[in-house]
Amino acid sequence: MRRRQFTAAAATTAAVTMAALGGSRAAAATATATAHTRERRAENDLPVQFRGMWIASVGNADWPSRAGLSPADQQGELESLLDTVVRRRLNVVLLQVRPAADAFWPSRYEPWSQCLTGTQGRDPGWDPLGFAVDAAHNRGLELHAWFNPYRVSLQGDPRKLAPTHPARRHPEWVVHYGGQLYYNPGLPDVRHFVEDAILDALARYPVDGVHWDDYFYPYPVAGEKFDDDKAYHEYGSGFEDRGDWRRHNTELLVRETAARVRRIRPSARFGISPFGVWRNRSTDPHGSQTSAGTQSYDDLYADSRRWVRERLIDYIVPQLYWNIGRQAADYAELVPWWANVVAGTGVQLYIGEALYREGAAGQPAAWQDPEELTRHLDLDKKWPEVLGNVFFSAREVAADRVGAMRRVVEDHYPTRARVPR
Repeated sequence: MRRRQFTAAAATTAAVTMAALGGSRAAAATATATAHTRERRAENDLPVQFRGMWIASVGNADWPSRAGLSPADQQGELESLLDTVVRRRLNVVLLQVRPAADAFWPSRYEPWSQCLTGTQGRDPGWDPLGFAVDAAHNRGLELHAWFNPYRVSLQGDPRKLAPTHPARRHPEWVVHYGGQLYYNPGLPDVRHFVEDAILDALARYPVDGVHWDDYFYPYPVAGEKFDDDKAYHEYGSGFEDRGDWRRHNTELLVRETAARVRRIRPSARFGISPFGVWRNRSTDPHGSQTSAGTQSYDDLYADSRRWVRERLIDYIVPQLYWNIGRQAADYAELVPWWANVVAGTGVQLYIGEALYREGAAGQPAAWQDPEELTRHLDLDKKWPEVLGNVFFSAREVAADRVGAMRRVVEDHYPTRARVPR
């Protein structure tokens, strides 16, 4: 349950204290009820908007800043990021807790994450996920646990994994691709294991959501083949081509996880943040007016449009990491496309924003203008289906090197907001 903000709690305490000093229990009870009523009214008057921030742990991108920090230092860094979320008037943290088939909690299925201590499988001496949930809730924030389903390692040598790692115990589950290691999505045993590993966290911690990013089958690597021949021959009968079979595998993972989330904790939400282009219209008449080099349907085998139309997920956060006016993938084209996809489904739409591009060297001129992101949110207001935004990522939200985030807050977040439910 989300904790109320400190100001409201303080008002309630003050009212009770004043009445108690007057010597009347009845007056104290009346004052308490009145204060709670005002608190509820104040909360109900807040806008309803999902304002999220991703905290990436893979490669120590955001947190912890480096592996091997003491528990106290890791906790301090996390609390500082959460305080930033409060200052920016955001209300949801999406924390990466399973970056590469390893865990930020004492998992029953997988080793401790290398990102914590520098050595996969080494106990960090504390429970990062448990601490994070409490720290977020104490600040009135939701915490959605972010998992990567199939990535095993960013390097390609299984011998460098923890000795007890499931990928070492089951080498037949693993595909070597692009210098990295992946679980094979075409194997039912893999799918069931991945679901178990992820949902272990949901069963043991009061997280507010289960969140996945855009990585299912890996992004294409030129000149390399994702070798799932054996699995396709064994399990791919009845499909016209391998692409249909791969999309079916991904959908099974989504569908089964969604059902299990609802059984384990009906109040928790299940959301996915896919690559922002489902298909180009030149490929499919239902696609967007884009010419993106990557299409999630064809290249990642992620039929994100179908997940929405089938209502398999509670929310979707397409990563629209392009500026307004970009020729190949225009933000102003993709927002209405996604709004039309979710219309009438009950699936909530939040837009993933590329704060990391603002002011970054090598980015187009649009991203050198600190007003670019605030213009994104101006445009979003034209589409009532857009119920919020999520910013990538925490390091940039905190640093705000060109003031883009400050402008977003000043222009669009004058008060706190309630999370859509």
